[in-house]
Amino acid sequence: MSRIGRAPITIPAGVTVSVDDDNLVLVKGPKGQLSRKISSDLKITIEDGVISVTRPSDNKTHRSLHGLSRTLINNMVVGVTSGFTKQLEIAGVGYRAAKQGKNLNLSLGYSHPVIIEPPAGITLDAPSPTVITVHGADKELVGAVAANIRAWREPEPYKGKGIRYSYEHIRRKEGKAGAKGKK
Repeated sequence: MSRIGRAPITIPAGVTVSVDDDNLVLVKGPKGQLSRKISSDLKITIEDGVISVTRPSDNKTHRSLHGLSRTLINNMVVGVTSGFTKQLEIAGVGYRAAKQGKNLNLSLGYSHPVIIEPPAGITLDAPSPTVITVHGADKELVGAVAANIRAWREPEPYKGKGIRYSYEHIRRKEGKAGAKGKK
């Protein structure tokens, strides 16, 4: 039995969870509402403020879906209560970020500014010119938006310039050795 899949999910106060006949899970909370279709093979039950996911058999597909489905539901519950945040850092001379209304204006060394419009449910913030924070209730969407921002100027290994996650370590490379022995 999956250790992750069999762990119960407690529903915090202020959160409502409903599951329809088609295994569509709807979670409503203070930070919004999220819904996701879970595989119809799995059984999702809600009893006494606890959600449990069970699988019908031990075949490979049911085993692989068991822990995944439980984690997806748990992420929805955590998302509507506390939300998720990704923090990005900008390194490089002249590289900076500024907030324009709800959009994010990035100067990344291109001939034009890069304007990023957040999708519904995501808020972008620039507390300083070199720090960007992405907030939202949907963990998958927060990660995707952060990855799209990072893709505009990925960190390079020689000077470390670019946009990186706050926890990311860039492995630096040594530059050219020079023209030794060349005549």
